[in-house]
Amino acid sequence: MKLLTKKLVAKIPKLYETEGIDAPDKVAQVKLFLPGTPWTWYVIEYDGDDRCFGLVDSGANYGGIEFGYFSLREIENLKSPWGLRAERDLHWKPTQLDYVRA
Repeated sequence: MKLLTKKLVAKIPKLYETEGIDAPDKVAQVKLFLPGTPWTWYVIEYDGDDRCFGLVDSGANYGGIEFGYFSLREIENLKSPWGLRAERDLHWKPTQLDYVRA
């Protein structure tokens, strides 16, 4: 599965474009997840090549929820313990973080 299509990339703000927006008001444009694991990435900004900024939820046993930068290529190369690859939530609608964390 292609994690980010050209159509999605056109809608995602570039890195640092949402810097002046309060965290709860930032918008998670895309939701990525690794099936069978607690790992979920909410893409807020994207450099157009590989680097994303967003909210990362690794589950309570792995550090919880935090903002950070992550590599799209690294996510594409991840495999769950069952050999599953990362996917994009096809039903995801851009959502303010205030509602994502709720």
